[in-house]
Amino acid sequence: MPITFLKLGQLWEPESKCNRTLSTDAYTNLRSIANPNSPFLIFNQVMAAMKIIAICQSGGKFVTGKDGCLSYKGGDAHAIDIDDLMKFDEFKLEVAEMFNIRADSMSIKYFLPGNKKTLITISNDKDLQRMIKFHSSSSTVDIYILIEEVVAPEVSNMPVSRSSRTTLSETVAVAPAPLNVCHTPVTNNMLDVVHDTNQIDTNMDMEIPQEVSPCLPLLSSNNEKYAKGAQQWQNTITGVGQRFSSVHEFRESLRKYAIAHQFAFKYKKNDSHRVTVKCKAEGCPWRIHASRLSTTQLICIKKMNSTHTCDGAFATTGHQATRSWVASIIKEKLKDFPDYKPKDIVNDIKQEYGIQLNYFQAWRGKEIAKEQLQGSYKEAYSQLPFFCEKLMEANPGSLAMCTTKEDSSFDRLFVSLHALLHGFQQGCRPLIFLDSIPLRSKYQGTLLAATAADADDGVFPVAFAIVDDAESDDSWHWFLLQLKSVLSTSCPITFVADREKGLKTSIAEIFEGSFHAYCLRYLTEQLFRDLKGQFSHEVKRLMIEDLYAAAYATKPEGFQNSMESIKKISEEAYNWIIQSEPQNWANSYFQGTRYNHMTSNFGELFYSWAADADELPITQMVDVIRGKIMELIVSRKAVSDQWETRLSPSMEEKLKKESQKTHSFSVLQSTCSTYEVCGDTTEVVDIDRWECSCKAWQLTGVPCCHAISVISGIGQSVYDYCSRYCTAESYKLTYSEIVHPISDMEVSASKDSQLVVTVTPPPTKRPPGRPATKRFGSQEVVKRHLHCSRCKGLGHNKSTCKEQL
Repeated sequence: MPITFLKLGQLWEPESKCNRTLSTDAYTNLRSIANPNSPFLIFNQVMAAMKIIAICQSGGKFVTGKDGCLSYKGGDAHAIDIDDLMKFDEFKLEVAEMFNIRADSMSIKYFLPGNKKTLITISNDKDLQRMIKFHSSSSTVDIYILIEEVVAPEVSNMPVSRSSRTTLSETVAVAPAPLNVCHTPVTNNMLDVVHDTNQIDTNMDMEIPQEVSPCLPLLSSNNEKYAKGAQQWQNTITGVGQRFSSVHEFRESLRKYAIAHQFAFKYKKNDSHRVTVKCKAEGCPWRIHASRLSTTQLICIKKMNSTHTCDGAFATTGHQATRSWVASIIKEKLKDFPDYKPKDIVNDIKQEYGIQLNYFQAWRGKEIAKEQLQGSYKEAYSQLPFFCEKLMEANPGSLAMCTTKEDSSFDRLFVSLHALLHGFQQGCRPLIFLDSIPLRSKYQGTLLAATAADADDGVFPVAFAIVDDAESDDSWHWFLLQLKSVLSTSCPITFVADREKGLKTSIAEIFEGSFHAYCLRYLTEQLFRDLKGQFSHEVKRLMIEDLYAAAYATKPEGFQNSMESIKKISEEAYNWIIQSEPQNWANSYFQGTRYNHMTSNFGELFYSWAADADELPITQMVDVIRGKIMELIVSRKAVSDQWETRLSPSMEEKLKKESQKTHSFSVLQSTCSTYEVCGDTTEVVDIDRWECSCKAWQLTGVPCCHAISVISGIGQSVYDYCSRYCTAESYKLTYSEIVHPISDMEVSASKDSQLVVTVTPPPTKRPPGRPATKRFGSQEVVKRHLHCSRCKGLGHNKSTCKEQL
């Protein structure tokens, strides 16, 4: 069936299929069945055999009667012919064209027969057919089309479309004439108002819907000020004959030209060899056509009409900016200021170019700029095997290896440099700290690390790994297997680590004869997780103090005294701690040597390096860590070359403090090597076995005050009784080897890329939202609990107390 439109002042005559002038009486009758003066359109549809003739009105308003029914008054009249074969999209486009409105800004509604209080929405073909069926026995049906209110654009907090193939100006809409006319806002809250403005098609060959309110001034003084930042782009397009090296270069130049001259454009043709663009303002003659020069890749402007009859269509919304454009603007500044924040990007682009971005546009632009500066994350994974090979070539004796899953995606990476292995085995105590941190990179992952303590109690990295999955038993087992393969030491090693995550089993299985010292920080956290909600902030603080006192106590009596203090606070906490295997964390019962190190996060310096570099592609992140290790070795070696003492500075300080405590001691010899030292307490010193009953000598490697009294009394040097792991010589051995850089990585990779296995990124991606803040430090953070001042109970306050007054 043909569709015929009846304009205001015209009469529909079905027999002649023509339009005649509508009389005043006829028009009054039409208005009597539809209420005008609203941004709604009414279709008063006269039911025919196979078609519906819709009489439309717009510009009216709804009025509520005393019985609650709605009536419609005022408006203009049009007509449209539909049948039961018409699709909803066709129907909607016809209406949009008739009234010169956006199809995606309409919400179509109607009343059920006999019900003037409930509006039903038509949103698809079934709804349209259902409406016709409902009114099959009626002579008329009213259909209301809600035209969305057009307002000044706000700064959006939602991310822009992922399709960034449109031009910078392409999504900037042209304000229809007249520019000083606005739709009347709808304020009747009884209407079912639906706003749907998110379905914007960004295909280059399609018309772009309008976004800018016709009420906005198109060129304000503020825009003139902001445009100063884009003045450098005013001549990026000069006219016919101008050449560009590629279509991409032409599009970029056109985008900048439009920003500088503050107008919006749309593509009519846009492919790899020709581009035709016109001004989005209706009736404006500005137009440009460029195409490829034959036998070349050059793009040349063939036609251009540079005259604008419109006032421009510039708007400051972020729809003007593609992610790649934002990246191109901020890239140089990001190179100098890596911590350039998205909120600062938003402010700077607003100041310079008058374009209001939202946070997500700035963030995505920054991500693209980072990838352009740092390289592709995906390519970095594919270079991993080659990177490991080159790392081992530059540092013989090192181990750098990566594994993949069945689908060739990244699984795990292990790195231990020869300089680190040599330093640990020659100069460090047989003590390794195991810990992990989550990575904030694009593909997430977890960093597992093994660190040691040098002779000056400084952090010394031994090995690290990056695993795709979260910290798991399998990951730690694999990591310890690789660590075992590179360590040739035969002496037992003490591992300070969490008691969970399968570490207990893996350490005992892989490093047979070694010791597992539980991390006191993790132990404390587990205690309060298991007994959650039972203690106030102050009580928790006291329990932590007693627990640490029990752990540091060198004798069983001291341990028991501290535990009794905990028992007085909570017998349940006391029982939990007793069952937590104190022989793995209390000095008085531990069989290994942990040198008084109680927590596994000793390697915070190393973790901070990884945290600072974890947003880089994986090969660059590993190379940054390698570079930090290289700097650490060089700087500490230079410092130690100036030392003139036999012990490291920190150990010299410990020895000095112990020596100052010996004045009041009396020493009695028991056997040839055993002595009794009397003071505030009586201790037994075995000079041959380097032991004191106070255990301080064994714990630190430096003679305690009791041992110093004996050693001085027999005329020996206390330095001869200091552990070799405390000496300056051991410190220098730790940093005697150097880490070598990888040279010509990119050049070599391009030559030998066919020789290595391709590794693809892991399937996991970073979740939406701001990453959780990392916390370093062993200090326990305890959440404060509510305390009621009325009933003295915990878990609530006075205002929520249920106790009767």
